[in-house]
Amino acid sequence: MDNENISRLILVSNRLPLKAVKQDGKTVFTESDGGLVSALKSYFEKNVDNRFGEKYWVGAADFTEKKWQRAVNTGKLTTTYKVEPLFVEDKVFDRYYNGFCNATIWPLFHYFPSFVEFREEDFNAYEEVNRMFRDKLLAFIKPGDTIWIHDYHLMMLPGMIREAMPGVTIGFFLHIPFPSFEVFRMLHREWKKKIINGLLGADLIGFHTSEYTQHFLKTVTMVSGLDHRYREVFNKKGIVKAELFPIGIDFDKFHDAKNREGVQNHKRQIKERFGEAKIIFSVDRLDYTKGVTHRLSGFARFLELHPEWKGKVVFIMVVVPSRQIVSKYNERRKMIEEQVGRINGKYSTLEWQPIIYRYNNLSFEELCALYQSADVALITPLRDGMNLVSKEYVASRADHDGVLILSELAGAANELSEAMLVNPFDKSEVARKIEAALTTSVEDQKKCMMKMQHRLRENDVVNWVARYFQELKEIKMRQKELGIRLIDRNISKNIATSYKSASKRLLFLDYDGTLVPIESRPSLARPNPELLDLLIKISTTPSTEVVIISGRNFKILEEWLGHLPVHLVAEHGASFRLKGDGWQHYTDIDSSWKGLIKSTFDSYEARTPGSFVEEKEYTIAWHYRNADEELGFIRSRELLDNLYHLVRNTHLNVLDGHKVIEVRAAGIDKGIATGKLMELFPADFIFAMGDDKTDEDIFNVLKGRGVTVKVGNDLSAAEYNVRNQREAFRLLDELKSN
Repeated sequence: MDNENISRLILVSNRLPLKAVKQDGKTVFTESDGGLVSALKSYFEKNVDNRFGEKYWVGAADFTEKKWQRAVNTGKLTTTYKVEPLFVEDKVFDRYYNGFCNATIWPLFHYFPSFVEFREEDFNAYEEVNRMFRDKLLAFIKPGDTIWIHDYHLMMLPGMIREAMPGVTIGFFLHIPFPSFEVFRMLHREWKKKIINGLLGADLIGFHTSEYTQHFLKTVTMVSGLDHRYREVFNKKGIVKAELFPIGIDFDKFHDAKNREGVQNHKRQIKERFGEAKIIFSVDRLDYTKGVTHRLSGFARFLELHPEWKGKVVFIMVVVPSRQIVSKYNERRKMIEEQVGRINGKYSTLEWQPIIYRYNNLSFEELCALYQSADVALITPLRDGMNLVSKEYVASRADHDGVLILSELAGAANELSEAMLVNPFDKSEVARKIEAALTTSVEDQKKCMMKMQHRLRENDVVNWVARYFQELKEIKMRQKELGIRLIDRNISKNIATSYKSASKRLLFLDYDGTLVPIESRPSLARPNPELLDLLIKISTTPSTEVVIISGRNFKILEEWLGHLPVHLVAEHGASFRLKGDGWQHYTDIDSSWKGLIKSTFDSYEARTPGSFVEEKEYTIAWHYRNADEELGFIRSRELLDNLYHLVRNTHLNVLDGHKVIEVRAAGIDKGIATGKLMELFPADFIFAMGDDKTDEDIFNVLKGRGVTVKVGNDLSAAEYNVRNQREAFRLLDELKSN
């Protein structure tokens, strides 16, 4: 690979992948073996086509600047990456991390709204720390670098970097769920905007599941008013792709762990202690989202319903300490321990204790020994972005036996469909699944386990990293394809030359915003004499066909333009009139829906002063260009959401245009009308110009087949852009002169 194509990779996360250890009485920093670090190491070791050169990792330090400098000076840094620590004042970091990150975003995104704390000072600290990360990065990143930002702590960072360096490559990955808009909207309005605008600074935003991706895309529409198509969001700064990348694990690491001596020793100890008893196992961080108390209730229900299992089964439950500074976590630990005590007190005998509870960390070898010894893994979070424990358990089953009981609310449930999926809130269902798991035949266990293992092996963590970087590369290429290319003097000359030399010409021209400026009321946008003169001169040029293609009602087009020698297309293609002929309408279009939609629009007109409803033959539009800007936008998002549910599974389409929302019958759009007219009037020069989202249908049909021009500075499928309607008129005037 050429050196000029090699990019530096800068990883950014809340914390650095470092651990401090004592050597000869001194603090030495070494790289931790966390999931992301291991994933990237494996990727770079196995990836032949390595597009990255130097690698950096930026994160907040949990050590003093003095200790770090001492380690740097002594040269005792053993890391794969060049490490760039960010030092944040303790008070600010506490409000950012324990405040907004873990007392606001974490519970909200995991659907625990009653736990959410809304403190202005916490959000201010979150914004401040994101700015500190930005300043740290801007001090050393270069235009060709690739920046990969991770997780909910830094959701504002991509937008901050994009403002300063528009062309740099930025990826973002969210490792927790993205909630439905109904949950996300609970955030303060300004917070919502800043978070969404921050995320939209990335080129590629990764999520674990399709559900999270769809939630994000809907939230973007509702908060920012931006449209999306095929998971691509179009904004003025570029195309942003939202895509699902379910994270994998290092499959071989867990699958081959059975050969480790330490793992075998721990397995022997487990066998000696529990004998022939069936083992149920779970391991979780101490977190209310993990559903540990609900799981205990399900196990207690199982013991109540199935006394025949007394003395024959043991539930080994490990809880790993986490975020102990947050009071809710300490309360959670107390609740768990009290519940374990009650269950053991009720069901224990002198020879048998149903629950073995442990509150501490496990070594890798201890963890793998428990994975391999457990007949059943009981993994039932109340909500989880992915849940890698479930995948690790499956990968560890070298003999292909064992049963996984998995919460249907974990992201991993989308991939591990052969597991026994369960509603973690339903303790009776959990009890039934435990009994079913304990009595499943070995043959059925192996059948399910082998399918899941094959899937995890094929989609391991190295594949996850590779897929992400490949998608990031592709979206950058697509941005170049759809980049804004303003028409300059040379381009306009070339267009005019092609126009003049063509034997047959076909022009498609939008009306509002292209031929005339957008007016406060549609009735005010009458064509002036200058426009009429221009259209007459172009349309009377030999071998030239002009099509005015508009969303306007056919009666208006007939009144204003019917005397011209042009073809007219009304309501996006529902009606058309070839020059010299009468109007033709798609009479088979069902219009029975209009009453319901109009009553909905009327209610929004009444609630939004300045807005108005425009009813046409085959479409209905609600305009809010004259309403208060903020109120109009809020009402438009409400209406949009209402309409999506209302027209679902119908033959209707909803168009979210420039300060207008329109409903029309499916199968009618400007692209379809364009294709039909191209068949009627073959030409060797085709030209199209428009300003609205509806004109994108024309541009897509004409891609590679004609000259297409978008009016405005928005990204478009059009080949070129002009800044405004005045420049559009000037370009047409140049064609007339030829």
